[in-house]
Amino acid sequence: MKEYLVFRLYGPLASWGQAAVGGDRPTGLQPTRSAILGLLGAALGIQRDQREQLEALQQSVFTAVKQTVPSSLLRDYHTAQVPSASNKVVFRTRKSELREPNSKLNTILSSRDYRCDGVWIVAISLSKDAKYTLAILQQALLKPVYSLSLGRKSCPPALPLKPTLVQTAALKQALDTEFPAMTRSLKEDNLWLKANGWVSYFWEGDKAEFTSDAVLTTHPWDDPISRERWQFKQREMHQISLKEDENVPI
Repeated sequence: MKEYLVFRLYGPLASWGQAAVGGDRPTGLQPTRSAILGLLGAALGIQRDQREQLEALQQSVFTAVKQTVPSSLLRDYHTAQVPSASNKVVFRTRKSELREPNSKLNTILSSRDYRCDGVWIVAISLSKDAKYTLAILQQALLKPVYSLSLGRKSCPPALPLKPTLVQTAALKQALDTEFPAMTRSLKEDNLWLKANGWVSYFWEGDKAEFTSDAVLTTHPWDDPISRERWQFKQREMHQISLKEDENVPI
């Protein structure tokens, strides 16, 4: 038996950042490792410049995700004004940036992608050298120090996360933990969110957690190296999609 911390993420909008090229800001299908670490870090009250604490958290946890609702894609056409770059002036706030009399404002165009009405179950397990316990992480999610978000600050969770400690023989059993209905029943949830009966699992570690030839292995760039410089490294991630009632792979 292995212990997991399991919680649910839901919001009208979520954005799970992918590699950005130019002005485009794409989103992945599921919470990235970086997003989950950021969520836990915010709950614990770790700031971006506290490198040692961030590294301790990063080395303490393994992440796995179950996507129960495919969600839909929304693209936002975005504009922003920024002054021309100058090594002589450091702007501490957005207000001072726009009020600088000698700065020439330029308009930047970008597209930002969001996932709409997605539901994800996240399972956290600990490494051998973990500096945190699952109980500490659970309490942090119940009473977070900083506001939690689903990838971006403009995407807060729309429901309590309901962090739960479970002991199961397999990762899939932890990810299949049932949570209370968001509406009057689970059937109404599925109708309202347009669930199609297919679910996807994403996990790191042992590929054999799911004994199927349909497991796909990818190497996303979502394991943070530096929060200050926004640098990331690759990691190995496995995924599989199953018909929820029949456990039949795609």
